[in-house]
Amino acid sequence: MKIAVLGAGVVGVTSAWHLAEDGHEVTVLDRREGAGLETSFANGGQISAGHAEPWAKPSVLPKILHWLGREDAPLLFRPRIDPAQWAWGLRFLLECFPGRFERNCRALAGLATYSRDCLRQLREREGLHYDELERGILHFCTDPRDFEPLARHAEAMRLLGIRRDVKSAAECLALEPALARAGVEVAGGVFTPGDESGDAHEFTVALARRCTERGVRFRFGTAVLSLDARRGRVAAARLADGSSIDADAFVVSLGSYSPLLLAPLGIRIPVYPLKGYSVTLELGAAKDAAPSVSLSDEAKKIVISRLGGRLRAAGTAELGGYDASLNEVRCEAIAARLRVLFPGLASCPVVDRWAGLRPATPSNVPLIGRTRLPNLYLNTGHGTLGWTLACGSGHSLAALVSRRRPEADFRFLQ
Repeated sequence: MKIAVLGAGVVGVTSAWHLAEDGHEVTVLDRREGAGLETSFANGGQISAGHAEPWAKPSVLPKILHWLGREDAPLLFRPRIDPAQWAWGLRFLLECFPGRFERNCRALAGLATYSRDCLRQLREREGLHYDELERGILHFCTDPRDFEPLARHAEAMRLLGIRRDVKSAAECLALEPALARAGVEVAGGVFTPGDESGDAHEFTVALARRCTERGVRFRFGTAVLSLDARRGRVAAARLADGSSIDADAFVVSLGSYSPLLLAPLGIRIPVYPLKGYSVTLELGAAKDAAPSVSLSDEAKKIVISRLGGRLRAAGTAELGGYDASLNEVRCEAIAARLRVLFPGLASCPVVDRWAGLRPATPSNVPLIGRTRLPNLYLNTGHGTLGWTLACGSGHSLAALVSRRRPEADFRFLQ
C-alpha cells in the first residue's frame, strides 16, 4: 500500500521504518527541515521501560496546591480561555486516583518493555549509535517522605514483571558515586537495571537515514493543513504549498498538533501539549564529576542523562497551550538543581536550553491504532514517554496497518 506518515519525530520515523519493512511504499511529511526537530530534539534521553509511569499519580495530588503560582514548579498550570485545557486538566486529576493510576501503569508497562526489546533488536541489526548507555536508571529521593511510597510501589510493580530494586542511601551512592558530593542528602531510591539512555534526536536522524536507504521518501518543509475525507475514508492530505498527497492509508504522528488536524473530521482525542524543558551541559574536563548512570530526581521531577561528553537534564510540565517559547526561569531551575546535585559541574557551560511540547493524554497512555475512518491511523499521545515507547509503538502500528495482531501487551485502537 501507499502510506503517508504525518510527522518525522521519533514516533513517526519508527512507524515509517516498520511500515517499509512490511513492504509498503511510505512517504513521511514534516513541516520542519529535518527529522526529530520538535519534541524528539532535546528530551531527557531515558528509555525508562522499568519506570514507565504517568505524571498523574496519587502522590501528585497533595503537591498541586503547593505548586500553584510558582514559576519554577515541576507542574505548572497556566489558565487559558481554552475548554480543551480545562477538560484535560480535570481528566488529569481524575487519573491521579489510585485505581486509575495502577491501570495506567499496567498499560504502559507492557508496551514499554516490548518497545525496549524492539529498540535493542533494531540497534543491533542496523548498527545504530546515539550515545547509548546500558547502565540502568536510578530514581532517587532527597526527601525521606518520598522514599516510602516509591519503595512500596516498586514492590507492586514486581507483580507485573517489572524489576525495581529498592536501594538504601548508601547503595544509591555506590551505584552513582557522583551523588556523594551533592549539596542535599540522598534518602534512598529505586534502581531499574534493565533501563538505558541515549540521544533520541541522534537515533531519529540515523533511523531516518536507514529509512531513505530502504526507499522511504521524506518531504521536509511540508506542513499538512488538513485531511480530505470522502465516502468514509481519507482521500488526501492537503499541504501548505497548495498541493496534496493521496495514499491508501494515513498515519497521524504529529505529536501535540494531532488533535488540531483531526478535529475537522469530527475525531476528538484527549491530547494536549505539556511543555517540558531541558538544559545540556558540555562537560569538558569535568567528566569525572558528572554521573554516568541515568538518574530521575523525585523531588524536582527531572531526569538526567549522560550523552557522551554532554550531560542533559530535562523535566517539568507546563500546561499552557501551544506556546513553545523558552522560559528562562524554568530552565534556570533545572540548571540550579544540577549545580546542587553535582557541584563539580558549576563551571561547565550550558550549550543548549530547549523547550518542547509533549503530546500528552491525561493518563499518559498513548493512542495507537485505527480511527473510525478505516484508513486513518493514530500513533500519538506518548507524553513524557515518547522515546521509551517509540520503537514498540512503531512496530505495533505497522502490524495493525498490515492486518496483523501486534505482539505487545497493550490495548490498541481498533
